[in-house]
Amino acid sequence: MSEIALHRNAFIKTLRERTLWDLIVIGGGATGLGIALDSASRGYSTLLLEQSDFAKGTSSRSTKLVHGGVRYLAKGDIGLVYSALYERGLLLKNASHVVKRQAFVIPCYTWFSKMKYLAGLKMYDWLSGKFSFGKSRFLNLKEITSQLPSLNTKDLVGGVEYYDGQFDDARLAINLAQTCAEKGGTLLNYFKVAGLLKDNGQVSGVHAIDVESKKEYNLKAKVVINATGVFVDDVLQMDTPGKRPLVRPSQGIHLVVDKSFLKSSSAVMIPETGDGRVLFAVPWHDHVLLGTTDTPLSNHSLEPVALENEIDFILSTVKQYMTEPPEEKDVLSIFAGLRPLAAPNKDTNSTKEISRDHKLIVSDSGLITITGGKWTTYRKMAEETVNKAIEVGKLLFTACKTKNIRIHGCAEPGSKSHLSLYGTDEEKIKELIKQSPSLAKPIAQSMPYTEAEVIWAARHEMARTVEDVLARRLRILFLDAKAAMGAAERVAELMAAELGYDDAWIKAQVEDFTKLARRYLLQPPFKTTEQSIDLADKVTY
Repeated sequence: MSEIALHRNAFIKTLRERTLWDLIVIGGGATGLGIALDSASRGYSTLLLEQSDFAKGTSSRSTKLVHGGVRYLAKGDIGLVYSALYERGLLLKNASHVVKRQAFVIPCYTWFSKMKYLAGLKMYDWLSGKFSFGKSRFLNLKEITSQLPSLNTKDLVGGVEYYDGQFDDARLAINLAQTCAEKGGTLLNYFKVAGLLKDNGQVSGVHAIDVESKKEYNLKAKVVINATGVFVDDVLQMDTPGKRPLVRPSQGIHLVVDKSFLKSSSAVMIPETGDGRVLFAVPWHDHVLLGTTDTPLSNHSLEPVALENEIDFILSTVKQYMTEPPEEKDVLSIFAGLRPLAAPNKDTNSTKEISRDHKLIVSDSGLITITGGKWTTYRKMAEETVNKAIEVGKLLFTACKTKNIRIHGCAEPGSKSHLSLYGTDEEKIKELIKQSPSLAKPIAQSMPYTEAEVIWAARHEMARTVEDVLARRLRILFLDAKAAMGAAERVAELMAAELGYDDAWIKAQVEDFTKLARRYLLQPPFKTTEQSIDLADKVTY
């Protein structure tokens, strides 16, 4: 198998040739990709189908943290934190090109809080064991103001520094897809599951539609896995119409501003905001990420919209802690994501009453559904799911191998170039530029991303649209929506030349992307409530 193996036409050829799969995975986010990699690496014939692009939904919209969850420790979820810290360590080992250690500082305004947080973080250190990212410590007033010069010092007594992980979620998702393909898996984006096939009441495959060609397929499998995140209930309805919802979506938003507002390489964690939430200010791709919120919703969407009260919450909270806080005019991009939290048995609007851990269930029909969890624990969730699939599908047992599998691109950080995020692929992109020096040209103002990366994304990473490139292969839409809009036409031209599309495709892509990107701009007055979100934007499996 080629080291670079994401080729859509080759995957479709395999799809047509194989009559029965061991596993079909529905959903191309963190959980689905993890399951597909686990399955393929054990030697099972594996097909993953994603209705949109890989990591289009929740899995590209996180706070970009690989962490045990300090706030879960405060709630007594020690088992959850321990498991996540172990997985955090494996991620640093197996995806060292995209996961890095990050210093966090908790500002403290009372001596009691300083002692309380240090005590909790010492337990966090202890639970991480040999996978520790660094020891937590006190910071006196001089140290914290030196480390965080933008911090409001009124009543400040010091702080606590600790270490966690940071990553690029969409980049890791693509690397998981590449690794799965290298292990023999077949993965297709823009392939919509429209129904389930059954034999004698048991799920025996899926009815799927290639969104690009409109061709329909009936695909047979020994086991079908529903790993569709906030969309799991849509698939469960295909299995059992009228079934009670399994998940309750909770929305989290992030505001992105210039790095000058933080003036530090350290991140800030506010553990107790006015309404009991946690807020982060995290350096990311030469910008600063502010978030997140925790808002229960009754609807799910591939493009959720930030609500007015969420935006106000972040800006007003940051204002309390920064000497020169960002205002609405300073927000370069705003994005929202939905968490698929396990639904409670009673009606509630409190996300505190909704489980953060994952759930694995098997329907009477044999459909396996996995939901909940978080990016950090994707591998462990996948292991449990494939073990269950072996049992349900009566497959020959093979042990999990993913603890020791290096993710595609894995390499110790080398160059200081932004291309280091590609890991072992960095030199291949540089070779593209060497062959065609014009591809070194940046595609967006004040950003390092080059035309070569657009070609690379279309040729080797299954990017099919301008949005795929500007939102997920590169992160420009999430960093600066206006810059992304300015780059759209050139990206469309490069992709059309690579993929064989015409001028009409270029025009349609630019129009579609521009319409989408406007939703990432914060233009006062910003008035959005859950009721005002256009339900026509809702997309389901």
